[in-house]
Amino acid sequence: MTSISANLQAVNARIVSAARAVGRDPATVRLLAVSKTKPLADIRAAVAAGQRAFGENYVQEGVDKIAALAGEGLEWHFIGPLQSNKTRAVAESFDWVHGIDRAKVAERLSAQRPADMAPLDVCIQVNVSGETSKSGVAPAAVVPLAHVIVALPRLRLRGLMCIPEPTPDAATQRRRFATLRETLEGLRLDPALAGQRFDTLSMGMSHDLEAAIAEGATIVRIGTSIFGARTAAMASPQAAGG
Repeated sequence: MTSISANLQAVNARIVSAARAVGRDPATVRLLAVSKTKPLADIRAAVAAGQRAFGENYVQEGVDKIAALAGEGLEWHFIGPLQSNKTRAVAESFDWVHGIDRAKVAERLSAQRPADMAPLDVCIQVNVSGETSKSGVAPAAVVPLAHVIVALPRLRLRGLMCIPEPTPDAATQRRRFATLRETLEGLRLDPALAGQRFDTLSMGMSHDLEAAIAEGATIVRIGTSIFGARTAAMASPQAAGG
């Protein structure tokens, strides 16, 4: 068994344990393996161990990996901050985008999504800890942005995503994840959004996945616990999975 295979088993065991601890079905939590900066060999090892969904933070790196692994039938999520001048490559290559925080980016992704591909699944990124350095809209701004996104023909708004400020305090972790859950519940109650499929809470990383699952995470974004730590030079303050 490779170390990546063993790591995947350990992470999946954590997910199962965390879900059962709060009375949830573990099958309702998906593991997104964050493979940013990692070589193709590591991704292939994860694929051989049964992992199918991968997250990338950097547009060109992600596009290159998608092309190299095109025959594997994998699901690719863009989870980093997205500049409007790079939306076309993401719209043409990825299956999901987790970090929508501007109407302009959403509009460009919809316009550039090829007609022969399924609509692009997207999440709105919410700044749940109020950091000025962090991307994401304030909870109060989610509903207006959701109204814009659901009207776009080539996007499918699935839910919300957050990257809280790191903290070892479990109570603080849960409070911030609860903010995202409550914001999604508010979306579901908006009459203008009736009938939309809001089924996704993308939250939780290597250090806080238990708290995220306790508050309803449906996707946890795990990189370090699967592939090992990145070097300091490659670390990013906007890291969306770890």
